[in-house]
Amino acid sequence: MFRWGVLSTAKIGREHLLPAMVEAENGVLSAIASRDLSKARALAERFGARHAFGSYEELLASKEVDGVYIPLPTSQHVEWTAKAIEAGKHVLVEKPLALDAKDIAPLIKLRDAKKVLVCEAFMVIYHPQWIKVRDLIASGAIGRLRHVQGAFSYYNVDPNNMRNQLDLGGGALPDIGVYPTVSTRFSTGKEPSRVQATIERDKKFGTDVYSSIRADFGDFELSFYLSTQMAARQVMVFHGEKGFIEVFSPFNAGLYDHHRVELHNQNHTEAQVFRFPGTQQYRLEVETFARAAQGGKERVFTLEESVLNQKVIDAIFRAGGKDGWEAV
Repeated sequence: MFRWGVLSTAKIGREHLLPAMVEAENGVLSAIASRDLSKARALAERFGARHAFGSYEELLASKEVDGVYIPLPTSQHVEWTAKAIEAGKHVLVEKPLALDAKDIAPLIKLRDAKKVLVCEAFMVIYHPQWIKVRDLIASGAIGRLRHVQGAFSYYNVDPNNMRNQLDLGGGALPDIGVYPTVSTRFSTGKEPSRVQATIERDKKFGTDVYSSIRADFGDFELSFYLSTQMAARQVMVFHGEKGFIEVFSPFNAGLYDHHRVELHNQNHTEAQVFRFPGTQQYRLEVETFARAAQGGKERVFTLEESVLNQKVIDAIFRAGGKDGWEAV
């Protein structure tokens, strides 16, 4: 069994990753660390972890941990990923891994030197609905893909939330802009060459709270908007010459809608519906990661892919300050 350690008692860990680790068929939640030992002990007791530590360093030094999950604030991801690699641990780090693509290169060098697995936690690529989208496009089910359209939004104006704190890496693009880009890249196997963007920032927080983006993939175009101050919505549509594919709850499957993909024909007279009831994408993520860390030939999200995805986000930020196209 793969022995997991978790750095911090963050909400995403409590609500999604820790339950997934407990339910996983090939792993066990071994340890939780927090700078507040009482919080670590309480969460360890809740989820049945055998060890609780009052510092992240203690957990990284533990021989009872094979790999760690890092859901710390975004601004701390690179630092603690590097420390975990140095400690010889496999690392699953919450997205976004970095706030600049160039910061990932040192982690690749460390990973190769220590011979550990390091992945950014994009759970969507493990969900069968996205594998189905990728397979439908590859099979020619919608003919030539011409346009991808997406949206991701929620409403959050809490000043204490890290997503609204610039120094912690807050903002819409780092938090949710990564999803339309990664899902499009995953589904098509293509990379954008240039982007255009309009970006609005909150006057108080300084974070980006609304963006409208256009990305040129050569054969097709991706357009999407995202916001941290709009009514909650998620959608992705892949529109081709012979039909289109709509993903109804593309990123938080089961929360915004059912796990459902619809394939429509050219005349919009027929539709095939693909459902994936009971799918737990976070469990699939941790199980796949554990198998890969133990030598399995699993398809995971590599650091090299993280570089490519972060380059798109970096280009979008640059494009937001100018008219016209910005090269990725």
